[in-house]
Amino acid sequence: MAEKIWVLGSGTFGVRAVRQLSGIHGAGSITLVDPSAQALDQATVIGINKVCEEGAAFLHKNLSESERPDWIVPALPVHLAWEWILLKLGQNRLVRSPLPEILVSSLPNAITGDSGDIYVSHADFICPPNCSEPDQFCTRTGEPRKKDMYRLLAQMGQKDMPFFVIQSLQLGPGVGGYQAKTLFDLLDKIMGCQGLNAVVTACRCHGVITGGKRIGDPI
Repeated sequence: MAEKIWVLGSGTFGVRAVRQLSGIHGAGSITLVDPSAQALDQATVIGINKVCEEGAAFLHKNLSESERPDWIVPALPVHLAWEWILLKLGQNRLVRSPLPEILVSSLPNAITGDSGDIYVSHADFICPPNCSEPDQFCTRTGEPRKKDMYRLLAQMGQKDMPFFVIQSLQLGPGVGGYQAKTLFDLLDKIMGCQGLNAVVTACRCHGVITGGKRIGDPI
């Protein structure tokens, strides 16, 4: 039975994901979501399901304990896991909170996005789009791999600001995603957290971090 996959975002990465994954799982198993009909038209794979809607809103409306895909592929210019959590809890229960500068300065090749999300990478170069994440050596440089980013960031959390990490698993060369269960597990952790926290989505080489705080939590 083909796995059901939601690809959220129909830019370069989303379209590439659709083309690769439809060849593996069949076009009918893929749902591609984007608020732009023009962007959806870029995905020319026949038979995929197309939904013209903002990705995080689609996920919030359609993802439930009983209705879930096998895989979610985030291909948006936002931190999807964080945005979903924010929609689930509401802005009266969760707000963004900047990461401490001393922590940001210790992150590998850190770049702060317009929304305040922190993007990190082991690479200071453009990775090949079809990287297969080999176990021992970097595809681009041939050098030994550094510590997996998702492991590194999990260890950088602090007692008063834990890092809750979702590992992005490789579904095909250059295509990463995670199971819906990981989002519900993340929601449980945020609900049980007091004070500051950070939501992280990371693969072996790259990651995105969003700092937050539950409103009303004891300091």
